[in-house]
Amino acid sequence: MYFLIPKYILRKKYRAYIGYLILILVLVYLVRTGLNYLLVTKEIWPEAEDTGRFLELNHVIAVILGELYVIGFVTAIKLVIDWSIEKRRNEDLAKLQLSTELKYLRTQIQPHFFFNTLNNLYALALKKSDNAPRLVIKLSEMMQYVLYDVNDSRASLLKEINHINNFVDIERLRFENRVECEIDITGDIEDIEVPPLLLLSFVENCFKHGLKDNDKVLINMSFEVIDKHYLEFKLSNNFNPSANISSKHGIGIANSKRRLNLLFFNDYILETNVKENNYNLYLKIPIK
Repeated sequence: MYFLIPKYILRKKYRAYIGYLILILVLVYLVRTGLNYLLVTKEIWPEAEDTGRFLELNHVIAVILGELYVIGFVTAIKLVIDWSIEKRRNEDLAKLQLSTELKYLRTQIQPHFFFNTLNNLYALALKKSDNAPRLVIKLSEMMQYVLYDVNDSRASLLKEINHINNFVDIERLRFENRVECEIDITGDIEDIEVPPLLLLSFVENCFKHGLKDNDKVLINMSFEVIDKHYLEFKLSNNFNPSANISSKHGIGIANSKRRLNLLFFNDYILETNVKENNYNLYLKIPIK
């Protein structure tokens, strides 16, 4: 079990395994039966009709079949135990891989937002806008949240909403009176936790869809707790079909969809549609 099977069976060297197994069975017969015959009794097979003799073919076959029974029974037990250990190890590896991929997705999305925000700051600096210092303050608050407050797989929904507010404020500072945003909250969300930085990607997408020339961005979002088990997130913004949306900047949405699949498998709903020049998003995720 501990030598022949790992060395030969698992390496598909079946002929070598059979050969060594036969050799060992012969040695077991010779040693065990021989010592019994020499030291204990000459009647080595008393249950037989005729007294069995040492090296008699029927006795050899009977002993070998008994050994094969023991080998098969104990090997089956060991293989079941090994399978259980391997299954548990694979499950642990799968969990570790899932955790590692989620951490990677989070670290991927953080510099994505900072990159966009620095672009905003650069635009204000070119205009020598008085809003640039305020944007730096908002950016520092976002960085503090991402770098120091978000360390777990779950984050407070209240903090996430505040983080979204900071992002919208940064866009307001950049585009001044061209951004209007309303947020509705239904139910008690004080103790609700959600995956960090998940919802912000969808909010950022509003500005890609809505801004062109002198257009305004009109955003309506709502958070509603359903039976303390699910969170419904609804987002709507005016949609400009002619807005230039570059595919290379689609990290946020693709990242969020991948995270949803990893975190909730099929236990979530994500729907999007465009209706009457409005881009609508509906997301339902479990919170327990």
